[in-house]
Amino acid sequence: MKEKLRALQETIVQSDVWKSIFRHGYADTPRNRILMVASNVFLHLHPSKLRRHGLTLRYTWCAGGLTFFFFLVTVVTGILLMFYYRPVAEYAYNDMKYLQFDIPFGMITRNMHRWAAHAMVIMVMLHMFRVFMTGSYKPPREFNWIVGVLLLTLTLLLSFTGYLLPWDQLSIWAVTVGANMGKATPGLGSQGPFSEQIAAWFGIATPRYDAGSLLTAGTVVAAPTLLRFYVLHCIFIPVVASLLMIVHFWRVRKDGGISGPM
Repeated sequence: MKEKLRALQETIVQSDVWKSIFRHGYADTPRNRILMVASNVFLHLHPSKLRRHGLTLRYTWCAGGLTFFFFLVTVVTGILLMFYYRPVAEYAYNDMKYLQFDIPFGMITRNMHRWAAHAMVIMVMLHMFRVFMTGSYKPPREFNWIVGVLLLTLTLLLSFTGYLLPWDQLSIWAVTVGANMGKATPGLGSQGPFSEQIAAWFGIATPRYDAGSLLTAGTVVAAPTLLRFYVLHCIFIPVVASLLMIVHFWRVRKDGGISGPM
């Protein structure tokens, strides 16, 4: 039995999936110690080598770096906006108007936050398009491609959760449409396919416990929805996205830097 488990462990460790996720094969030698330091984004921030094609703007478009830059812009401007915004249904819309028309530099701060968010969505899509067209998702970079897909999803969720915060009619009805789409999600929504079977087996996918109610903190878009979207937009999703960005940058370093042309 132990031999079978050891053989299974060896098969898993030698698989492409395992090698694409975890560092392996570094013996305790002076050379390998240097490699471990040089390829670690925390221990050695700047790469020891940079490929010539990585400096060619027409190849990379700098889409990944610009995406991260716009993320930093949204973080800085978002922190400034948090000083004047209260995520309460009675005050949210008035606070947004007060910030936009009465606070010095309030309008430009809000517009910088909004347009940087739009630019981030555009640049992350261009980045994914460039990575796909150049085959940079292939081994040994397949794990980093998955991380990038997760970051794309979080970017769209950041835009979706931030859309409700002005608390005007446009944002309320837009989020209502999105929540209704969540209710129609297969397997997760109370109105989607297989909802009756899943509700009978696991007690979820009901009108009170489904993807739509998870977004709205209830059955309709109301005051609790605003607070939930505020926490998701300002705390939860940015923290998760930041952690995944660290992993993403580290994997770029571990996989040999920016991928070369095919």
